[in-house]
Amino acid sequence: MESHTSTLQVSAMEEQIRDALAAVEQRLLQVVQSEVTVLHEASLHLLEAGGKRLRPRLTLLSHLAVGGEQLADAIDVATAVELMHSASVVHDDINDHGLVRRGRPSINAVWGRTFALLTGDFLFTKVYELMAPYGDLNIELARAAVALVEGETLQASAVADNSLNRGTYLRIISLKTAALFQAAASMGASMVAKDAWAAALGEFGYHLGMAFQITDDILDLTSTDQTLGKTVGRDRQQGKGVAAIQNSKELDVLTRKLLENEGAAIKAGRAQAAQHIAKAEKAICNLPDTAAKHELLDLANFIVHRQT
Repeated sequence: MESHTSTLQVSAMEEQIRDALAAVEQRLLQVVQSEVTVLHEASLHLLEAGGKRLRPRLTLLSHLAVGGEQLADAIDVATAVELMHSASVVHDDINDHGLVRRGRPSINAVWGRTFALLTGDFLFTKVYELMAPYGDLNIELARAAVALVEGETLQASAVADNSLNRGTYLRIISLKTAALFQAAASMGASMVAKDAWAAALGEFGYHLGMAFQITDDILDLTSTDQTLGKTVGRDRQQGKGVAAIQNSKELDVLTRKLLENEGAAIKAGRAQAAQHIAKAEKAICNLPDTAAKHELLDLANFIVHRQT
């Protein structure tokens, strides 16, 4: 179907998103103010390093895609989503001994494990300070937080037991990554439309998150610390590279030998990520043809083809 979205509409929407993301950045820095110096400085160290800000962008675009007109109404929700993600990466770096994050030494590397743990806890609690006025949206974000912790715990257990396989891997990333993407999209939409459109955007976000994490784990195999902006090679050590792409059915000996070749593994992983993007696109095919919908589709394309 031919798009009726004009260049003028796209340009105006892009300006809206740019201004809203700038507001999110300002809000992030405001909300981590603390009289406890180490908490404030460690939080700023991470947040000022920037990032892709995919999750707040997803919240804002989902809000627009179902008819939201005032992005100012969604700033705190978008900020809370990014803050929860930031808290999770602080804890992730403790668990995985990550020394680089967003192109800087990780909080773990600079302040040590104890203060990194406390900073992550601080960021998590600030999420709920932000979300206090938003009623039922707190339930949705709380579910994502529970899923995130469950996924991280499953990953640590599977690595310790040397039991990480494809099924476990997919369950882990659906919990620790896709659940927050799903909440980010669904909450942005639910502020305007508590109906099938919000559910559709939640499904879009879920598959987007799956594709993002599979692609991220592939990049862990193929990138450098400098290119990716964080410590790479941890997934290879944990066995996630192979688990990400193994077939769900029993593999014959020849296929297993093929998948031991990293190049074949990467190709198969990219194909799997592309399948999730196709499901994401299908989920929102019936949404109105707006500039925000097209930007969501562009975001999906970026995620599956990104190199950093």
